[in-house]
Amino acid sequence: MTETVARWIGRHAHPLTALDPEAPLTDLSPLADIVRDAEVVAVGASTRQAHELSALSHRVLRVLVEEWGFRSLALEGDDASRVGLDAYVRAGTGDPRALLAGARSFWQTEEILAVIRWMRSYNRRHPDDPVRFAGTGHSHGGRAFEPDDLAGIELSLAEDTIRWHERTAEKIVYWGGIAHTANGNPRTVSPSSPPLTHRNAGSYLREHFGAGYVSIGLTFHHGMAPHRVPAPPAEFADAVLGRTGLDAYLLNLRADAPVPVRTWLDAPTRTRLIGPHYDPDDDAAHHLSGGSLADWFDVILHVQVVTPVGFLSRAKG
Repeated sequence: MTETVARWIGRHAHPLTALDPEAPLTDLSPLADIVRDAEVVAVGASTRQAHELSALSHRVLRVLVEEWGFRSLALEGDDASRVGLDAYVRAGTGDPRALLAGARSFWQTEEILAVIRWMRSYNRRHPDDPVRFAGTGHSHGGRAFEPDDLAGIELSLAEDTIRWHERTAEKIVYWGGIAHTANGNPRTVSPSSPPLTHRNAGSYLREHFGAGYVSIGLTFHHGMAPHRVPAPPAEFADAVLGRTGLDAYLLNLRADAPVPVRTWLDAPTRTRLIGPHYDPDDDAAHHLSGGSLADWFDVILHVQVVTPVGFLSRAKG
């Protein structure tokens, strides 16, 4: 079955011709029919620490804003208002590099800085139709939470997004990690002892918006993020996704597929989930489980080899 699935993926994958956020966006045109009528599009990565996945998320944000009318960005993990980034993208107030120094560590990257600067540039060019940060009622990144709080955090992430949509009627890009954005009711995050199983934000958003919630999963095969990440275990979905020979591609999981492929897409699986505390010698322990690829995502954007994000604390100037 694996060979059949790999061949189907190879035939239906749309190669991505660029990862540069400033490159033309024509290779993302297959997203049009999937996201055009959505109210919330989630862009969830299997790690926040890979340059290619962050740059690709930026490209998706650009195409959603520039071509399909999305105007709010829910950037998961901190409060843009608290940090002062919303004032910067609206009016140019402050220095974005300095502002990011007050944010959670996983926002403190050259890739996120590029997003902030792009938002400001867009708003200078479109002062009457700006893009902005979605307001949140809580700063989930501002304090530590016990494991028992995590189910509540998932619900709160979804409720913040729903309230912003009800208040503004704007189409929202939700940028986060796949543990939160996948449609998981429930899903399990490992490693932990015992594994953490909760209904997540993506499942609440799918329940509320129905087909108006689109889940895009960003996966990769191997590389540095920033630790060495080996090829995934054979039983992981990422291993099969990596057998196309393509450097990067877009795959519509809603596409017609023969029974063996649909069976694989609908079967319980695992996909890697790389957080800040990662042990490459225990790679298989770091994964998302409790659902299928087709449950979790509408679209996969897969990158074969990744390199680390640029940390602002290590950047010059």
